[in-house]
Parts: sequence; C-alpha cells; structure tokens
Amino acid sequence: MDINIEGLVYAFSALGAGIAVCSGIGTGIGQGNAAGMAAQAVGRNPGAKGDIMSTMLLGQAVAETTGLYGLVVALLLMFVKPFK
Repeated sequence: MDINIEGLVYAFSALGAGIAVCSGIGTGIGQGNAAGMAAQAVGRNPGAKGDIMSTMLLGQAVAETTGLYGLVVALLLMFVKPFK
C-alpha cells in the first residue's frame, strides 16, 4: 500500500468539509427553537407581534451566519486545490 502526501491531504480535506457542513445542524435547531418561542410569545401577547417578529428575524439572521460560514469553509476545502 502506497500512501502519498497529496492523496492524504485530499482525503482530510474531504473529511474536514463534511465536518464543516455539520455546523448546519446547530443552526437549524437554533432557528427552529427561536421560531417556536416567537410563536408562543405572539400567542400570549398578540399586540407585540411586530416587535417579537423583528427581534426573532434578527436573531435568526445572526444564527444563520454560522451555517453559512461552515458552508464556505466546506466549499473552500473541496474546491481549492492545495497542489498546483
């Protein structure tokens, strides 16, 4: 069995890309939790719907950046070739 450095780097790049994409799991859980809590808050106080929704959307935008950073890292690991 002949293991070269180039193949090893490509293998670990693919493994790292898979791990980086897993950051989307936490993002999805956090956004679902925020939406559920906002729905409960609107159910309790319908008059504050505008304030609750704007705060929820801001929080979800901040949470989404984590998933997007993971996606960018995964794309860089998969498509940027270290050996040229």
